[in-house]
Amino acid sequence: MSAKRNADLGRIALLDAIRSEGKAWDVIAPRYGVTNPDPPWKTSLTAMCECLSVSGALPALDRRRTEDELAAAVYSEVPAPERQLLALVHTLLRRRLVVEGDLASRMRTVRSRLEAV
Repeated sequence: MSAKRNADLGRIALLDAIRSEGKAWDVIAPRYGVTNPDPPWKTSLTAMCECLSVSGALPALDRRRTEDELAAAVYSEVPAPERQLLALVHTLLRRRLVVEGDLASRMRTVRSRLEAV
């Protein structure tokens, strides 16, 4: 029995740009004097995954299977917490639960706040 592929493995330019920026938590945390090995957004990521599952928008097993496929084919060189985040965003974009232009705009806003610190 062959496993059904869940993920659209096509590259997404916005996520490719993020992936290549070298913004992994273990790289940027020391710059801000943070010693916690877990990124501050990890709890929010876990909660978002749970909410998506409970609502039926993205069942946990589908998300995990898709995450595994994307991790192997697209995001293999990305560290674990960032890989999970990129895989989730990739899935939300492909399922049209998030609009790429809206996400890019929001990311610019957050980046400008972070750089202002």
